[in-house]
Amino acid sequence: MDTNILLESGTNELEVLEFKVGKNFYGINVAKIREILLYQQVTPLPNAHPCIEGIFMPRDIMISVISLRKCLNIQDEAENDGLFIITNFNSLNTAFHVDEVLGIHRVSWEDIIKPDATISSDESGVSTGVIKLDDRLVVILDFEKIVTDINPETGLKVSEMDDYETRDRSKSPILLCEDSPLLSKLIVECLKKAGYTNLNVNMNGQEGWDKLVEMHKRGTVLQDVHLIITDIEMPLMDGHRLCKLVKENETMKNIPLIIFSSLINDEIRRKGESLGADAQLTKPEIGKLIAVVDELVAKYEDARNSH
Repeated sequence: MDTNILLESGTNELEVLEFKVGKNFYGINVAKIREILLYQQVTPLPNAHPCIEGIFMPRDIMISVISLRKCLNIQDEAENDGLFIITNFNSLNTAFHVDEVLGIHRVSWEDIIKPDATISSDESGVSTGVIKLDDRLVVILDFEKIVTDINPETGLKVSEMDDYETRDRSKSPILLCEDSPLLSKLIVECLKKAGYTNLNVNMNGQEGWDKLVEMHKRGTVLQDVHLIITDIEMPLMDGHRLCKLVKENETMKNIPLIIFSSLINDEIRRKGESLGADAQLTKPEIGKLIAVVDELVAKYEDARNSH
């Protein structure tokens, strides 16, 4: 799916595909989508999770089909067979069965309203935000969480950290921007296991950038942040925009920045490189994240000490 926005970098915009399940309107970031197919017959799997309809093979890849009706507990009868939205994130191809696809909207991350705690509690919510379009509200679904709830093995593997040697790295402060409370908690847990206890945790890129600007004004940004880890998809300001701002700033540009996102594919990787990201990793690779953090922090601190 080729859209111009993927060629532009750091604009703080995204394209959202709007679709319907039952009478409700939902959205997904176009960057997650590989293709959209008409409904095809699926082969059910014995003892599968209730939300999994089965598998099918377009061309040579076997893809699991997830029923969004079942995931979202929508009871009314479907009027037609619907469509499959084929996604690729967390290095996984998955098909989501929806009723109808309505179109693509270009929106700014600033326009995405974060659902409050009443709609989306930390652990159980499946929405990452809401957009108001004309007369309706479109709920952006947390597809990573839907997939991880069905198969926890696809999520962050914190167990990879069990044999990790803990050293005191409290003198190496890290700024983290991640809007998913669950993922933020897991990343923090892993960083602490590795000895990085001096953490500045933020819910989105805007919050992280505001803090960096504040430190910059005080003249302490290079002491206060030795590394930045950011997700891409976040309300208010996305990770690509944050990366662009950091790398265009004369003082901050040498602070290493890691993009840690479920979206990393060839196209997104090129975009991150063009913005100056020092490393880009896909979400399940938490053990690898810590290894890259170690390497970049050591390099940054060596360079500072040699000056």
